[in-house]
Amino acid sequence: MKTLESMEQFQAAKQEEKTVFLFSADWCPDCVFIKPFMPEVEEKFSDFTFYFVDRDQFMELCQELNVFGIPSFVAYSKGEERGRFVNKDRKTQEQIEDFLAGLSA
Repeated sequence: MKTLESMEQFQAAKQEEKTVFLFSADWCPDCVFIKPFMPEVEEKFSDFTFYFVDRDQFMELCQELNVFGIPSFVAYSKGEERGRFVNKDRKTQEQIEDFLAGLSA
């Protein structure tokens, strides 16, 4: 998983074919919960490019995208938002994979 470093990188990355932004933070227990299985999720959905977005570093982006709970996922393709799995609840591997599979359909 790549780490988002700048707003310019965000603007460029969302123009790619299939990009998923994971909004997260190191201090968030639900974010830490998904960390062990995310490499497996990335492998299963290798047609997507995944970016880790530190919520604290990109607070304005979170506000702009209405991402108020973490961990949350926002997917883009060629500049268009294709889907979001955004809420404050803990997410399971199955829920994340179902979300990603829905984007591919």
